[in-house]
Amino acid sequence: MNADDLQVSGIATAYRLFDVGYEIDLEHVGALLGGDTRGRSVPARAEGRAFEIRQPPLSARLGEREIRVDGTSYRAVFQAHFFDFGVCSLRLTVARASPCRWSEFIAFGNAFDASAELATFFRTELDSLLNRVRPSIERPRVAPVVEDYVVFRLYSIESRGAPVMASEAITDNHLVPLLLGEQRRLSVTATHELLGNRFSYYADDLAVLTWDNALVVEPRIDDQDVELVLEFANAQLLELRVYDALLDSELPALYDRITAARRRLQLSRSYRGLLGSVQTRVADVTEIVERAENAFKVTDDVYLARIYEKALEIFRERSWRSGINRKLGIFRETYEMLNGEAQAARAELLELAIVLLIVFEIVLSFIR
Repeated sequence: MNADDLQVSGIATAYRLFDVGYEIDLEHVGALLGGDTRGRSVPARAEGRAFEIRQPPLSARLGEREIRVDGTSYRAVFQAHFFDFGVCSLRLTVARASPCRWSEFIAFGNAFDASAELATFFRTELDSLLNRVRPSIERPRVAPVVEDYVVFRLYSIESRGAPVMASEAITDNHLVPLLLGEQRRLSVTATHELLGNRFSYYADDLAVLTWDNALVVEPRIDDQDVELVLEFANAQLLELRVYDALLDSELPALYDRITAARRRLQLSRSYRGLLGSVQTRVADVTEIVERAENAFKVTDDVYLARIYEKALEIFRERSWRSGINRKLGIFRETYEMLNGEAQAARAELLELAIVLLIVFEIVLSFIR
């Protein structure tokens, strides 16, 4: 089917996810934002029971904003999701005048995805929002690592005035310029590797996932379930990236502190603060990563669960987690080494004290 035979109605949503602190008190956020909150977000479909969400994220609608895309001004809906494990996800949704031809939607989507205004917009809005909710955040600070994602959402697809099924109408040739931004024809191998993650449950729905964006076709406007599971996966990825970077930055500093401590006398005392900080860091990172990963669990193999698991695979969640575990292992081994050295130093001091006491007793006996 020719691309311009398709007429589509749809929107584009840009996500920016920030780690803003160690933990967020969602009830407190709700009280601070008042009427802007929209309650907790959970899957609406019956198959949502296949997930265990320990603390559903708090949703807030923050009004409309104006943004320019490729020289055209659009009214956009601005929203936020707060996750209890310290993540604030900002979302900006722009609707394309519809219906439009598929080639027009591609041009709109590519311009929206590449818009230079988005980064400035999200940073400004984040600062404003944090000023309102900061009291609800434990250990507030904005991590330098940011996760971004774009979801293109279609509500209807027609060809020559008649509705068509998404799974039949949208081919790889339609997806390459939208999701990959490529105008040249890709090889069969590259197309399969980059666009092979297609999911469909009903005849009229479709989800196609890539590393940094996705296409979701869903005619029911109130069904945001696919977007929710993708947002959860991105939030968990963000936490892994943030704490992986944190451990990366702290390892060289740890080695410097060990070297400095070894130059001092009384090793048992000089290691005390270092041992405490190493133990605290291991506990903090382990807790926050476990809390993020356990926030959203799959209990059954259904449509949404497969999308969620595939998103984690695309985002290389296992690789990030194994990297964190390896670095935490270095911290634990360092703690054991320092603790062993401290104990050996204390034993040497005790032995020296005993020898000195014996010498003192001998000298004392001669004096008598």
